[in-house]
Amino acid sequence: MKFLKTTVWALLICLSFQNCAKKEEAAKEEVIVPREIWTKEQAKEWYGKQGWLVGADFLPSTAINQLEMFQKADFDTATIDKELGWAEEIGMNTMRVYLHDLLFEEDSAGFVQRLDVFLDIAEKHKIKPLFVLFDSCWDPFPKLGKQRAPKPGVHNSGWVQSPGLEVLKDSTKYPRLERYVKGTIKAFRKDDRVLGWDVWNEPDNPNTSSYGKVELPNKVDYVLPLLEKAFVWARSVDPSQPLTAGIWDGDWTSHETLKSIEKLMIEQSDIVSFHNYQDAADFEKRIKQLQRYDRPMICTEYMSRGNGSFFKGSLPIAKKYNVGAINWGLVDGKSQTIYPWDSWKKTYTSEPELWFHDIFRKDGTPYKKDEVELIKNLTAAK
Repeated sequence: MKFLKTTVWALLICLSFQNCAKKEEAAKEEVIVPREIWTKEQAKEWYGKQGWLVGADFLPSTAINQLEMFQKADFDTATIDKELGWAEEIGMNTMRVYLHDLLFEEDSAGFVQRLDVFLDIAEKHKIKPLFVLFDSCWDPFPKLGKQRAPKPGVHNSGWVQSPGLEVLKDSTKYPRLERYVKGTIKAFRKDDRVLGWDVWNEPDNPNTSSYGKVELPNKVDYVLPLLEKAFVWARSVDPSQPLTAGIWDGDWTSHETLKSIEKLMIEQSDIVSFHNYQDAADFEKRIKQLQRYDRPMICTEYMSRGNGSFFKGSLPIAKKYNVGAINWGLVDGKSQTIYPWDSWKKTYTSEPELWFHDIFRKDGTPYKKDEVELIKNLTAAK
């Protein structure tokens, strides 16, 4: 009996020391050392573990923009689960997903928790998301809360920029943006469910055909230094995933012909990413131009049927060069990207015969069966 009591006391003391040690460890603030831009070798090693990346820029059909996708009142896990299931069925293994700084400002803990739920759903479908932190496209005046209804027949009629114009031109608000970048990445910086971080989508896009009249006339003068800061903030929390920002316009013939902001995007990225909405020949030409950087490549936007960019043209070329391929749009929904860009100027009263973007109707029926079969064959989906 004496031996038993001694043993019990020993166990209790041991457990007490363990608990104290755990509490002491938890009390210590994690020390994170900022990392450098990956070497070419590090980037290639990472890319070699991913397999060929194929996916879509994803927004559930029930959301009009990034805010509606992730706000607590609108977070539609059932639709996300269903639609990512359709992506899985055709062999897609990644999705490019837009976030927003206002979501973090409103409720950082809740936002991170919803991202965690989203990642669980994506992992269930063997999909690793590439998260987009900032975006310069469409409406420069984002607001939290109930989002407006889609404007009938208009492409991306409710999409919003991040950060909005008022924050972009006010440097006193930049500490809030820094907290958003660091806080979001830090929460998932070692998470294998995350493919990577796309720091800023089309940062110098002037939105001429949609919101050009209300945009900052010298927008790029604000964006360029903030983009550079955003890369520094992102690397400061030592993410295990790559950082990138995709060039999308201009003359890529040589590094010297790039605009200043494009040079920054290439030089600060661990992996090279780009957009291409042109035909197959142009798609291949762009890949060859970017091969000079000798880094893994992902095309993070392509496929606009009305512009001559089709799966049958671009996707086989992407596979030939082992370039990741992420097309715009998965399911026709509130974003209405089946309508072309010119819908901001031209009236459409019915569904266009030739969809501009997207693969599936809301019921899961493919818009074009031959496209879905092509994607399945190239990804070797069962």
